[in-house]
Amino acid sequence: MNRRALRVQDAEAYLLHSSPWRETSLLVQAFAREHGVVSLAARGAKRPYSVLRPVLSAFQPLAISWSGAGEVKTLTRAECAGVRRLSGRAHMSAWYMNELLLRLLPREDPHPVLFDAYDAALRQLASQQPAASALRRFEWTLLHETGYGMESDSPDFDDAALEPQLRRRLRERLDELLGRPLQTRKVLMELQRY
Repeated sequence: MNRRALRVQDAEAYLLHSSPWRETSLLVQAFAREHGVVSLAARGAKRPYSVLRPVLSAFQPLAISWSGAGEVKTLTRAECAGVRRLSGRAHMSAWYMNELLLRLLPREDPHPVLFDAYDAALRQLASQQPAASALRRFEWTLLHETGYGMESDSPDFDDAALEPQLRRRLRERLDELLGRPLQTRKVLMELQRY
């Protein structure tokens, strides 16, 4: 394997998760269209005047650049590439999609079709449309793109009569792959009661 430093410029991406790392930095998990899930160190991102601080927001399209050869690369630049205004339940649906991506995708395995499905789901959630069809379409694409899809044709995701059956089939398949239910799914189910 080539250990030379890799440089990536202006990759289309979304931030999936960030956590504090060292005193002034963040450890970021990003989903890039052409590179898959990438771990990045955002040095100095927690400083009050950091240019990265306001940009590194979940569910917002980004153009990011990084370099490095190890498992964790160094984020060198990030710019906002649009805005997805999510509110209320749409946030939980988006967190659920992020958790699925983090748990099911291997690192640095590109999935452009899945990236586009994620982007489309976020657009649908931001437009205040019902989350059910966006989530089912995303889950279906995720399973097919990772090689765990069901052997049937793509259903009509907007058909409300099919929703309960499709939701049950997808939930069973995802639970089988993950070994246990996701935390965000539990919260989503509780929210659907209200």
